[in-house]
Amino acid sequence: MSDLGQLLRKARIEKKISLDDLQETTKIRKRYLEAIEDGNYKVLPGNFYVRAFIKSYAEAVGLDPNEVLNMYQNVIPQPEPEQIEPIRTKRTTRNTEWLGKWASNVMVISFVVLILGVIYYYMSQSYTGNTNDATKDLPKKITEKVEPAAQTPNPGNAGANGANGTNGALADNKPVQVPTPPPTPPPTTEVKLVKSERGTDYYAVTGTDKLKIEMKVTGDSCWIEVDSPPGGNKKVIDSMTFNNGETKTWELTDTAFLIFGKANAVELSVNGSPVVVGDQPNVKKIQVDIQKS
Repeated sequence: MSDLGQLLRKARIEKKISLDDLQETTKIRKRYLEAIEDGNYKVLPGNFYVRAFIKSYAEAVGLDPNEVLNMYQNVIPQPEPEQIEPIRTKRTTRNTEWLGKWASNVMVISFVVLILGVIYYYMSQSYTGNTNDATKDLPKKITEKVEPAAQTPNPGNAGANGANGTNGALADNKPVQVPTPPPTPPPTTEVKLVKSERGTDYYAVTGTDKLKIEMKVTGDSCWIEVDSPPGGNKKVIDSMTFNNGETKTWELTDTAFLIFGKANAVELSVNGSPVVVGDQPNVKKIQVDIQKS
């Protein structure tokens, strides 16, 4: 057993916390906790998770996680740095000259088109004005057709129709249109952060009876565990390491509890609404509850 493992185990025993209780608090598997106490870091999913799990362990037993990491930084394996390929940009003088000539040609052509358009506009206006003046001087034709006057309905006939109960509906033969009520809009799904307590963010989802959780790994590989529901009847749905570019969707009808080994390596959305996981490479815990009306 390493000195760091002895320190953590001693603090756990003094707090009268069993490994099962510590597993429930930190959401870290019991065999990983035992490996940390024994100093057998090869059992853990990767070098990055060694520091993250030790930090969660220390925080759960009442120790300062930063102080513990600083004291044993020579013993804890360092995470492998991410390799970022530099973006090479190449600009040539030839391309710049070609763009300059192309822009000059476009400006000249645009100017010529503008001049032609102005000339055409004034010529059109002048031609239209002459045509209107000539039309005014033409004599009116005597043989123009006179429109007949509109016939007004006979009040007597209208009264007779009203007495017979037809009300003019039979004469027009038009069906009466009943307005259709507008459809009732579906309830809007809302995902809202309720509180953050003991390293866990709690979200409430309204307007739905099921959860659709979509995850995508955008950075380095990330270990993720999904439980439903948390507590005494916890059921582990997924617990594995996802690589860069991999996606996964979970559809649940109850509370979901998620653990991310590296918060800034994933993108998360619940029922189409984005959820902020974090911008630091730390362990992140999120619980999502359905608020039923």
